[in-house]
This record gives sequence, structure tokens and C-alpha cells, in this order.
Amino acid sequence: LGGATLLGIGIWVSVDNNSFVGIFGPLSSSVLQFVNVGYLLIAIGAVLFFLGFLGCCGAQRESKCLLIMFFSIILIIFIIEVAAAVVALVYTSLAEAILSATVTLSLKNDYAKNPDITTVWNTTMIELKCCGLMNYTDFNDSYYFNKYKAYPPTCCTNSTEALGKGCTLELADQSNVKIAAMAVAMYLYCRLDEK
Repeated sequence: LGGATLLGIGIWVSVDNNSFVGIFGPLSSSVLQFVNVGYLLIAIGAVLFFLGFLGCCGAQRESKCLLIMFFSIILIIFIIEVAAAVVALVYTSLAEAILSATVTLSLKNDYAKNPDITTVWNTTMIELKCCGLMNYTDFNDSYYFNKYKAYPPTCCTNSTEALGKGCTLELADQSNVKIAAMAVAMYLYCRLDEK
């Protein structure tokens, strides 16, 4: 489902680039300088869709070949993510500067002002159970905080306590899902020998 969603978003961005720029504003124009986001999302979505199909078919048909292919591709993706994380750690200050200059600035200035940006942030914070980019302090001195003297409700566990984790940490935790998928695929692969 995630692959199909990314595939759909990639097609939408490729067909209607202006609405993408309207939603993500300054962030999208800086990203579009380096990568054609629509084609990148289409490629990632197609790969994820193929992987989901491969894993489901391998488990359903009890095919060792499909399961080992699924495991191998997930392993390759995991290794690439680890390598990207190492590069990100080496260039942490540069990454933080870029994120602070674009994403955090957009969060501070446009959250609750621009309905598209507010919807994207609310969905992200609800789904990942996080608050802000780095943490809830990203909302300090923001348009929303200055207007309502509180953190957004999507950012809070109850009426007064804001979530401590930022969305960047939650996105990093998503790699655990890949490790679990590899473990399940290897377990099914080994169990097929017992039949």
C-alpha cells in the first residue's frame, strides 16, 4: 500500500507540479533543484509495490525463490539506508542547517496559516506520534504558538504535555520494520525446508 501511495503521489507531482510547489513552498523549490521529485517518487513507489507483491506472493505460494529475492532486496535497501545514515552523521551540521533553514522555518511561519502545510504536518505528527521536526520546541515562537499560546493538539499526548520526540527520530525508527521483514522472510524460507 505504501508503494502504491508513493507511486500515486509521484504521478501527481509529475502531472501537476504547481500544486506540489504550492503545498511545500520554499522546501519544494530547493528540493526540485537537485532531484526531479516526481520521477523519484514513482521509482521508489514502483520498487516498494514490487517488493510488497514479491513478499506476499512468496509467502502465499511458499516459494523459496521469491522469499530469498524479497529478503535480498530488503537487505540491499537496509544496507543503503545504513550507508546514508553514516553519511548523514558525517555531515550532521550541514543537514541540520538545511533542515532548520527550510523545514523548521516553514513550520514556524506557515503552520496554521497555510492549510496545506498544516494538513501535511498534522498527518505526519499523528501517524508517527511525534512533534515538530526535532521536537516540540520547534513550535516555540511560531505563528501557531504566538496566536494560541499552546502547542498544536496533534502534537500533544494530553491537553498540557507535548510529545518529546521529533519526527526525524521517528522516521529513523522506521528501519526496524525492515529488519523485522527480513527476519520473517528468512524464517519462512527456513520453514519451507521442513515441509
